[in-house]
Amino acid sequence: MSLHDQLREVALAEFAVAGYAATSLQRIADLAGTSKASVLYHFASKEQLLAEIVNPALDDLEQLITPLDDHGGLRRADFVERFVDLLLLHHQVVPLVINQGATLDDVPVMHRATELMRRVAELFRLASGSTIEKLRFGVAFGGVAYTLAAAERLGLNGEIPIDEVRSALLEILHDLLVPADSRTA
Repeated sequence: MSLHDQLREVALAEFAVAGYAATSLQRIADLAGTSKASVLYHFASKEQLLAEIVNPALDDLEQLITPLDDHGGLRRADFVERFVDLLLLHHQVVPLVINQGATLDDVPVMHRATELMRRVAELFRLASGSTIEKLRFGVAFGGVAYTLAAAERLGLNGEIPIDEVRSALLEILHDLLVPADSRTA
């Protein structure tokens, strides 16, 4: 593994444990067994390091939702499946965005995450929907995100096969979000 990739992994783990604001570049360097100058060689700032960690997940989310913004066309059930796959693929980033996104909205990459989630809500026509629809959306996707963020505490890390976790998440989200009459359509 390259030092660049190692620094990303160390930073992601430390951001998740200590928080972005409480993590210094010196701490990341110490944990990676290198110097702060070496960290700064690879990343101009802590904000750039965070962006490099989070942006691939946001890019994937944007690729999923942009065609829908423009043309619609993807059934809600299909979107739910692709969204779960995206969350599972980026399961290490999800807790960072969920747990710290609101307090880091002044950081451009986290602001971007917030804006993309608003677009997801709009796709479900829930942003201007009833209170129950807004809560349904929040409980469904917040629940998935929390489950992934708390996977170790819930005994999901390695104890349950990922395909079983995926299947269970899809069933739950379909029950919450996909109207019964459109599940077989």
